[in-house]
Amino acid sequence: MTDTTPQTLSTNRPQNPDVHRLEVIHVDRDAYTVDVREHRLRVDQPLEAGGTDTAPTPTELFAASLATCVAFYAGRYLHRHGLPGTGLRVRAEFTMATDRPARVASVRLVVVAPSELPEQRRAGLLAVVSHCTVHNTLNRPPEIDIELEP
Repeated sequence: MTDTTPQTLSTNRPQNPDVHRLEVIHVDRDAYTVDVREHRLRVDQPLEAGGTDTAPTPTELFAASLATCVAFYAGRYLHRHGLPGTGLRVRAEFTMATDRPARVASVRLVVVAPSELPEQRRAGLLAVVSHCTVHNTLNRPPEIDIELEP
């Protein structure tokens, strides 16, 4: 017997669990909100770029995404080895390319490990954080399709 129950597409939950969705909505001038699951973020531009500086820029969130992914992997490594995460920090610096197209030219991340991290675990920690999901994605860029809704 064939199931004839109508299928509805929920905008909040993707039907395919492998598809992750978010939505960006214009707020005012250069400010936008980003709805991700049940969370809301905001992006804006600095005053000198014409924004109202109410939130980080998308490019700053890009660098933050990489830094927080590295921090997450570091924290999991520490937990897996029974080490405390107290004091774990990741600092990020990025520079913009001076030519076209507009893009981030370089990112530098510094992982500040907890003082309790044994010397023999440092190489392992560096190896793990060097393979976080965001870093892997940058090393093997995804296919990106941009379309305009009719």
